[in-house]
Parts: sequence; structure tokens; C-alpha cells
Amino acid sequence: MPELNTAARSSHELLDDEKVDHAARRSSSSSSHDSTSSRCNHSSSGDDDDIDDVDRQERLERCSTKHSAMGDAPIQPIDSVIEIPDVFYDRLPRHRKTIILVLISFSAFLSPVSSTSVLAATPEVAREYSTTGSIVNLVNALYLLFMGLSPVFWGPLSQVYGRRPISLITGGGFVLTSIATALSPNLGAFFFFRLFTAFLGTSFLLNGAAVISDIYRPTERGTATGWFMSGTLIGPAFGPFLGGLIVTYTSWRVIFWLQTGLAGIATIGIFFLMPETIFHKKIDDLEGYSGREKGRALLSMLNPWGVLKLFEYPNFLLTGFASASLVWNMYSILTPIRYVLNPRYHLTSPLQGGLFYLAPGFGYLTGTFIGGRYADYIVKLYIRKRGVRIPEDRLYSALPFIGIVIPGSVIIYGWCVEKDAGGIPLTVIVLFLQGLAQLFCFPSLNTYCLDVMSGRGAEVIAGNYAMRYLFGCLATAVVLPAIQTIGVGWFSTISTFFLLGGTVCTYLSIRYGKQWRDTIDAKHKAKKLQDLEKKSNPDSQVPTEKSTKRNEIANVSEL
Repeated sequence: MPELNTAARSSHELLDDEKVDHAARRSSSSSSHDSTSSRCNHSSSGDDDDIDDVDRQERLERCSTKHSAMGDAPIQPIDSVIEIPDVFYDRLPRHRKTIILVLISFSAFLSPVSSTSVLAATPEVAREYSTTGSIVNLVNALYLLFMGLSPVFWGPLSQVYGRRPISLITGGGFVLTSIATALSPNLGAFFFFRLFTAFLGTSFLLNGAAVISDIYRPTERGTATGWFMSGTLIGPAFGPFLGGLIVTYTSWRVIFWLQTGLAGIATIGIFFLMPETIFHKKIDDLEGYSGREKGRALLSMLNPWGVLKLFEYPNFLLTGFASASLVWNMYSILTPIRYVLNPRYHLTSPLQGGLFYLAPGFGYLTGTFIGGRYADYIVKLYIRKRGVRIPEDRLYSALPFIGIVIPGSVIIYGWCVEKDAGGIPLTVIVLFLQGLAQLFCFPSLNTYCLDVMSGRGAEVIAGNYAMRYLFGCLATAVVLPAIQTIGVGWFSTISTFFLLGGTVCTYLSIRYGKQWRDTIDAKHKAKKLQDLEKKSNPDSQVPTEKSTKRNEIANVSEL
């Protein structure tokens, strides 16, 4: 067991961050060598089979035929982790990685900023189309719904065809739909193009997170993810301020012309500056197969159910719920600010109400510089302590913030606004603090998902984003009616309990995550071996003693 030996040496020798990184690299490299050897054995044993449809499909599932970059992996992995050779992370120089990180962070800014930029212009849009603010807010809720639904499509597409082509196609589509939204002649057209923009824009979020897992080692991803998440979080916070500034001095349609220009810059940047980063494109596995076989395999690869099946891992489901609680909190605070704070503090213009969005926005911006670095620091701290990297250790960095800082800030915000206590200064302070704390949580949760299911980055992030934005949609839809019915204080109390539930989920993932992963992986391997046994012995209806023993050995070896 080379990984355990490396870990044992690490616990005695490693004293600084550079040595910790070196130990993690050696462990990843040795694991990758074992994984590659195992796949080669499968391939050589399969060459002696008869070439009929069943055997072709069997080999298609077990091994692949072409290297996408520097390695290869099965189409449908038995384990939750696909080992990536450590040398793969060194193929791009540091300055190229920095350029790519800046580019994907800017791209990730676009769809979230579009989700809230129209909030400050809601009355103006409603007046333009002779409707009510509630209908326009419904469009905003549906925008988040489509952001929640689209990841299950873009995730598999990114794994099959790669990050670059999907980013270019969706970037170009985002530009066109932004132009169409700006020119919408009626409410129906405005509805359609806004929702189509949401469907396309989520691709930037998925591919950006997947690119980070492609080019950065696990011990470096927290810092990179912190910068990337700044785009996804600063967007919703600064969007209403920009929208308020625009509608104060000109037409609300200028919001979408600005969005068009920004999307055009991002798409051009991707075309010229971002290479293909994926370790292995699944489409390369289909070389040499007939059109019918290729079509059948593609349908299987692109099936959204593949993303949803990841929720069979309890740790993935629970960390998804924790992320969803944070997004619920974010949109339940940002959506009603103009309706809640403008009358409370006697503000009259969209620009004045929009200034309140800067408080959480600057919290997100400040957290960018320290949140991700803190997550990586915790990982390295536990490597020194244990002598081996365990992905769940990263989640320790999120616990005090999701469990104490954010719930405390939310409950103070809600009841101070409800009782008109503390005034504007206290409101600004707690909005800033909860924004800052979120940048200590999201890098940890996002990077954990990438760490435990390495090699399936786009699909993993797709599932996580689908869950969080569905809850964001729900928060946007219910927050105004709920505040009007029970008040901002009690609604903030509900959000606090939601956040505490996310804290419990995070702790359970730390405590039992590795056990859950090993159990599910062992079950997959046992089922795979059983299916192969049935294919090789089609006349046998009852498993033989030999196959039963083989399944038992597989379970034991996995656990």
C-alpha cells in the first residue's frame, strides 16, 4: 500500500507547507500508478473476448481507447474517485493558471449578477409592461429555477466534450439572449429570453469550478475556489447597486446592454486565452465504434440521471443541503432589501436602496482574500496532524462560520430591522459580516465536492449547483409574501434554523463521509463484478460460489 507508506513517512518528516504539498503529490502519483495498472489488466483480459455487441459494450464500460490529455479513465467509474496523475497539474505554468482563474472568475460573475441586477428596476420594468412588481419578481424566481435545472445538462456535456467548446457555445448564446432581453417588446418576450439567459449562463459556473479541479492540486484548490466564488457571490450583491444606478439616470434596458458587453468580453477571452483543461473527454472513448453504438453510449453519457445518481452518496447530499442553506440565506436577504429597508429608513430612490447591497458585496470581496486560503491552511494542518490528506478535514474550516457567524448575523439583522433598533450602522455591519462569513464556507464546500469525486468535476458541481439554486429560487419566490405575513424578524429566524441544519449536515459529513463513500464504492464494485459474471455465464441463474467469493473479496478490499 504505497499511499499508506507515504502517509506514515509524511507524519514524521513534513514540517512546512511545501513539504506537505510534496507528500500529497507523491501520494496522488502512486495511487494513479496503481489505478492505471489495474485498467491495463482489464484491457488485456478483454482482448480475447468474441467481438459481438455485448462484448463491445462490456469493453466500452470497462476501459477506454484514447488519451484526451495525459491520462485516461473508464467511462463509468466504479469508485467515486478517478485518480489523476500528479504531473498533469504541472502542464500549465503558474501565470497561465492565474490568467485562466481571472477569466473564469469574471465569467462566473455574469449569470449571478443578471439574477439580481433587475431587482432595483422592478417597479420600472413593471410599469413598462403594464404589470405588477410581483409578476416581475416571479421572473426573477424562475430565473433561479432555470439556473437550478440547467446544471444537470451542462455538467454531462462538459465531461463528454470538454470545458472549452461548451463555454464558447453557451457564452455566445448568453450574448445573443442578453441582446434579445434588452430589445424585448412585451412581457412574454422578456420572460422567455430572461429564462433562456439563465439556462445558458449557469454553464460558466459549472465549467469554472471544473476547470479549477483540472489545473490545481487538492491542496491549492481552496485558494483558487475562493477567488472564483467571489465572482459568483459579488455578482448578486453588486447587481442591484448597478441596476439602481442605471435606472436612476437612464432606462432599465441599459442593464442588459451592459450585460451583453460583459458577456462578449468573457466569450472573446475564453476563445483566445483558455485552452482545453479536462483530464479526459469521454467522447474519446467512442473512437472506432459504429454510429449506432456511439449514439447509444452518448445517450447514456448525457443522461441527466447520471448527475442525480450522485446524490446516493449521503455526504454529497448533505453538503449540497449546506450549500443550499447559504444560497437560501443570500437570496432571502438580497431580494427584499428595497422593499424592506427603503420604507424603514425613509429612502426614496433606487440608488439609495441599492447602496445597501454594497455591504454584503464588500463582505464577499474581503472574504475572497482570506476564505479560500484559510480552507487550504486547515487541509495542510490536518495533513501534518494525521500524516495523510482526508477530504473531509477541509470542512472543519466552514463549521464556525456556517454554525455561528452567519446565523448570528442573520438573526440580529432580522430583529433589528423588525424592531427598528440599531439604525443603518448596525444593519450595514451585520450584512457585511454574513457576506464575509459566506466566503469562508463556499470554498470549503465546493472544493470538498471536487476532492472526493476527482475526475468528475463538472457532474459533481452540476449536482451541487442544481440543489443550491433550486433553494435560491424558493427563497426568492417566498420571501416577500412571507415578510408581509410574519415580518422580517420571524422570517430571519426561519433562515437561521435552516443554516443550523446546514451546520449539522456539514458535521455529519466530516464524521461519517469517508465511511459512506467507501460503502457506496464497495457496493458499486460488487454489483459491477456480479454483472460481469452474469454476462460471462449467461446460463447461470444463481451466482456460483466462486463469484460470491469474488464479490466478498471486492467488498473487503474496497472497505
